[in-house]
Amino acid sequence: MNKILQQDSNTSQPAFQETPRRRSSIFKEIGLDEVDEKIDIPLPAQPARKRPRLPVRFRSTIEEIEQNASANSEPDEYIYLHKSQQPSRLTSAMPRIFFLAVLVAIAISSLHSISHMKNRVNPIGATAGPIEPIALKQNIARASLEPRQDPTQYCKRWSQQTALVNGTVYIYGGRMITDQSQTTNTWNNDFLTLDLTKNWQISTPSLSALPQPSGPPSVANGYLWNSYESLFLYGGEFSDTPVESPAPFSLWEYDLSSKSWSEHSNPKTSDGQNSGGGNQPVQRSAEGAGVNIPEIGRGYYFGGHQDTHTTSGWSYQIDRIYLKSMIEFTFPGVSNPSISNSQAAGNDGLWRNITEGGLQDTAGFTERADGVLIYVPGYGKQGIIVGLAGGSADKFTQMNVIDVYDVDSSTWYKQATTGKYPGIRVNPCAVAASAADGTSTQIYMYGGQNLQPAGSQNQYDDMWILTIPSFTWISVDTSSQATPGGRSGHTCDIWNSQMVLVGGYVGTEQGCDYPGIYVFDTSKLSWVNDYTVLKGGNALNQQSSQSKDDRGISGSFGYQVPDSVQSIIGGNALGEATVTKPAQTATSGPMATGQPITYTITNSAGVVTATATAGGNGTIIGASQSKSSGPNVVAIVVGVIAGLLALLAAYLGFCAYLYRRQLALYKNHVAMAQRASMGLPTPADKAVLGAYNKGSPLDSSPSRYAKNSTEASSAQNSGSARHSGRAAAGYNQVPQVPPLPDERLGRQHTRDGSTASSSTEDLVATGEPSFIGVMLNPRRSLRVINRD
Repeated sequence: MNKILQQDSNTSQPAFQETPRRRSSIFKEIGLDEVDEKIDIPLPAQPARKRPRLPVRFRSTIEEIEQNASANSEPDEYIYLHKSQQPSRLTSAMPRIFFLAVLVAIAISSLHSISHMKNRVNPIGATAGPIEPIALKQNIARASLEPRQDPTQYCKRWSQQTALVNGTVYIYGGRMITDQSQTTNTWNNDFLTLDLTKNWQISTPSLSALPQPSGPPSVANGYLWNSYESLFLYGGEFSDTPVESPAPFSLWEYDLSSKSWSEHSNPKTSDGQNSGGGNQPVQRSAEGAGVNIPEIGRGYYFGGHQDTHTTSGWSYQIDRIYLKSMIEFTFPGVSNPSISNSQAAGNDGLWRNITEGGLQDTAGFTERADGVLIYVPGYGKQGIIVGLAGGSADKFTQMNVIDVYDVDSSTWYKQATTGKYPGIRVNPCAVAASAADGTSTQIYMYGGQNLQPAGSQNQYDDMWILTIPSFTWISVDTSSQATPGGRSGHTCDIWNSQMVLVGGYVGTEQGCDYPGIYVFDTSKLSWVNDYTVLKGGNALNQQSSQSKDDRGISGSFGYQVPDSVQSIIGGNALGEATVTKPAQTATSGPMATGQPITYTITNSAGVVTATATAGGNGTIIGASQSKSSGPNVVAIVVGVIAGLLALLAAYLGFCAYLYRRQLALYKNHVAMAQRASMGLPTPADKAVLGAYNKGSPLDSSPSRYAKNSTEASSAQNSGSARHSGRAAAGYNQVPQVPPLPDERLGRQHTRDGSTASSSTEDLVATGEPSFIGVMLNPRRSLRVINRD
């Protein structure tokens, strides 16, 4: 039984000089192996070199532009008082300036606690104690980033590793040529992104280059796992033209937040359920089938091969071997109940080599490479993995019977299919899309190549659907459409229910395939010229009906079950499949006892109340759960900032109110002063005269129109003497007259003869008020308004 473990140290090695042998493979894959009628260049006769660990320094290719802050000069104000008499505005404004400075400081400092502002975020659901500082991590070397020729310009690209996180496809390494005549130096470690949050045409996709890492190796046909915070590069084969000796295996991690690579060297396996024992070195394999399950915090890699281009120190006297074991990697910070004495994984994660369990122990479960794995939630506590296509040196996998892996029990099962099924092939790609109500999941498989008979390999351009749980194959008719053309070694991802195909080997007959990115609408079953962003969707791009359940299939937002699928399983575009069991009855395993996770749709827009009917006992570590474990720092920070902004808005509104009131009073007092200086009655004089007329209608003495308070007082005394006899005769006595204001002196006589400062002095003397002045000294403005 082959395992992804260290080569047996007891294997005898000949003492004489080894003669290089041909790279043995039944595939003889044109473009994928490059071994047709060639003999590998021998390695130097010396011990395998170990790649030194590299210190990590990142060299940014983005220039930083310093911005000079321009200080705004304070606006000039009209000054009516002598400068020596004017109070210092800076002194009176200090409390307000300090208050505003405190608000800004709190807002800025709180932003540093937001996850997107951090240099490093905690792993998913880390509950096993404090995380070690980055500088203290052991066995982690840093990789420097170096500029290079623009890797977005190429002729063909294939056998790369991709991962899709939050609407961005990350593309790493693989093989690439810049012109049709290039036959060597095709391996690379280019690092690209494809933006699926923007609309673009397939002729001009939103493709960007990231800095090229100098630490992670140039490999092809490996896999890129991803959590919600990191990418993990596993496996792959090294160049054979020219020959490059494989380095000892290390897992390379790319932190999405800090945009940095780190190396996890010398990984060892852990003992666990159906595994081959613990404390064994993990080895690299290539051309296996990978799958990523971030909601439970694990990645898997099934089968593949090992040879001189994957494993350090592999002898040329030993042929390539094919594997049927499955490597499981538990992401840092996540617990895995299938591992013995499991606690939350540390910074290096946890490894398990699954070598037995169910049909994996039988002769009918063959070694294979170049297949695909697809994860489907439900049917078991932690979902199932479906294996398609692939082959070995002498056997290829027929797809009338499918391998199904139960994640919870670590056990393989077989499931028969119905309908016309695809022919044997290797290196296809596949994605899954879920109906809105979860009653069915459709697996879309495209392309691949047939390697039999040897020497007449051809690439496929056909699209197939495997609908689950009925396990019925459906051939998609694209004969009238412009397809991307037959290919293998390509990758596929799904977002906004659109299958995005990247690269692929198209043979030697076709010219450059640039940019080699295509889009398939999984609802309309058609190849389209544009990638279109759909309005709505959560961070995982799930169906609206599944957005509150992390187990819902990512990338399915907007998906509708095609008519051709409905005709087989019943229901409608949103689901309601009537075929809820395999057409070929399962005798054991999750398909015999389990059910899909279904959701209740309350309207056509997909607003739902989700009710899970299967798999409810598993440990789910989805995006929302992992980000909300413990205090929701982001929500707290947003709440604090919103509160501070609300306080600031209220303060500015209050200042605006004071400013309008003070400005109105200022204009009124200016008008009164001008009328008084011209000898005209002011509105206050008219109000007092009205009181005189109302109290003494027979008196029309011109003394009531006195120009100052002295004249008015004299007229009042003389009038009282004249009318003192009339009061006894039944006439009303003249009431006491309120004192008249003297705008020119800015003072008001009181009944007891004392005087008090008026707001007139504050208003007229300091000039027209400004909003900044009110904002810096609202207390003074409030005093002026209240006194007036």
